[in-house]
Amino acid sequence: MQQHPPTTGPTRRAVLGGLVGTAGLAGAAGAAAAPLPAVAQPRPPRAAANGPASAFGIDAATLGLRPGSPDDQTLVLQRALDRTAATGAPLAFPPGVYKVGGVRLPDGARLVGAPGAVRFQFLGGASLLSAANVGRVSLDGLVLDGGGRPLPPERALLHCEQVDALAVTNCTLVGADGTALYLYRCAGTIADNRVTDTTDVAIQTRDSRGLVIARNVVARAGNNGIQVLRFEAGEDGTLIVDNRVTDIRNRAGGQGQFGNAINVYRANGVIVRGNRIADCAFSGVRGNSASNLQIVGNTVTNVGETALYSEFQFEAAVVANNIVDGAQMGVSIANFASGGRIAVVQGNILRNLAPGTVNPDPEFLLGVGMYVEADTTASGNVVERASAVGIAVGWGSYLRDVSVTGNVVRDCGIGVGVTVVPGARSTVLAANVISGSRSGAIVGLDHKVPVTGDLATGGAERYPHLSLSGNKVS
Repeated sequence: MQQHPPTTGPTRRAVLGGLVGTAGLAGAAGAAAAPLPAVAQPRPPRAAANGPASAFGIDAATLGLRPGSPDDQTLVLQRALDRTAATGAPLAFPPGVYKVGGVRLPDGARLVGAPGAVRFQFLGGASLLSAANVGRVSLDGLVLDGGGRPLPPERALLHCEQVDALAVTNCTLVGADGTALYLYRCAGTIADNRVTDTTDVAIQTRDSRGLVIARNVVARAGNNGIQVLRFEAGEDGTLIVDNRVTDIRNRAGGQGQFGNAINVYRANGVIVRGNRIADCAFSGVRGNSASNLQIVGNTVTNVGETALYSEFQFEAAVVANNIVDGAQMGVSIANFASGGRIAVVQGNILRNLAPGTVNPDPEFLLGVGMYVEADTTASGNVVERASAVGIAVGWGSYLRDVSVTGNVVRDCGIGVGVTVVPGARSTVLAANVISGSRSGAIVGLDHKVPVTGDLATGGAERYPHLSLSGNKVS
C-alpha cells in the first residue's frame, strides 16, 4: 500500500528557549558559596547502587539538593550542574523525588542515580532537562517523570540538540505529554532505558550522527515508538538493536505516518536488528525513503497493517531472518513508481496474514505474505496462511527484474500472484514449493484481480516476461 511520508516533528532550532541559565542562580539557597567537596574515585553506578551517593561521585546533597523536598529545586540543581560539569565529575543523587523543570545540561554534565530510586518530577518549562551545542552529556539511573504535564510545542521531556557524545542509560522516562526523548544532530548511545506512557513519540531522532539505540523497553506510545528521521535524505547510520517495543497506538490518524513501532524516514544506512515488537496499530518496522536499510532478525506479532515495510524513494533494502505472526501483510517492498528499488527478502517466516480494521483500503490486496516490485530477489522464505496471496509480485505494470526462488508457500488463497499487465518486465518463479492454495498455485493478476487460470499447470508462455520452472505444487 502506498502511504504518505510521516509528518515532521520538532523543527531545527539551535537555541533552546525558556530554560534557566546560570544568571540569577546566585541566590540559590546554601549552594552558591559552598566549596566543592573532595571527589571520590567514581565506581560503576551499578556497583554502588546500594551505597551512599558519594560512591558515585559528588554527592548532590552537599550542594543543596534535598530529596523529597516539596520545594522547586530547579535553581539549586542548575547551580550544582554548572559547578560539577566543569570538573568532569559525576553529580550523584541520593534516592528521592526532586521537583524541577527547565534545567539546562551544561557541557560535561554527568548525572547519576541508583536506577529507579532517583526521580526528577517535571514542574513545567520548555523541557524537564535539555542540552544544546555541547560536547558530552551523560545520564544514568534516573527517572524523568513528566506527570502528564503539557510540554510546549516541538519540545520533549528530555530535549537534546547537537550533542557530540550523549549517553542516556538505565533511565526511565514516563508520562510525557508529547515526545519523551528528542535528539537533533546527536551522536552517542541510548541504551537500557524504559520509555512508557507518552502521548506522542517515545524516542525521536533527527539528522543523527551514528546513534546507537539499544536494549530499551518502549511501551504505550501514542503515535510512534522509535523514529529515526532526517530533514533531507542522507547518511544516518543509526543502529536500532535489541529493543522491546509494544502497544504503539495511532492517536494522530493518517495512513501509516503514525502507529509504528520503528519508523525510519529519509535516513540511510540504518540497521534495525533483533527487536521484539508486538501490538502496534500499523507497522512493526516502516522504512520510508530510507536507502541501504537492513531489517534483520526481528520478531513482530499482532500488528494492524504491514509488519515490515520498505517504501517510496529508497535504493537497497535487506529484509532477512525475521518472524512475522499476525498482520495484514508480512513484508512489502513497494513504490517502484516513486523510485523504490533493489531489495533482498530472504529467510523470513511470515504467518497468519489477513485483512483487519486498520487502513482497509479496497484498492489494495490485503492478507498477503510478501509483496515485491523491482530489482528484488525473494528466496528461502516460508509463508503460511495468507488469506489472499502468499507472494504477490508486481502491481500493474510496475514489475521489473524479480526472482522468486526456493520459497515455501502453504495454505494461502493464491500461492503466488504475479502481474501480467503489459509493461511488466523480467520475472523468474522457480523451485518454489506451493501447497494447499485454494485459488491456484500461480495466478496472473491485473492489479488485485485474477485474470488467468493456474499458470503452474500451463499458459505462462503467453507472458514473455515470465519464466516458470521447477515449482512443486500440491
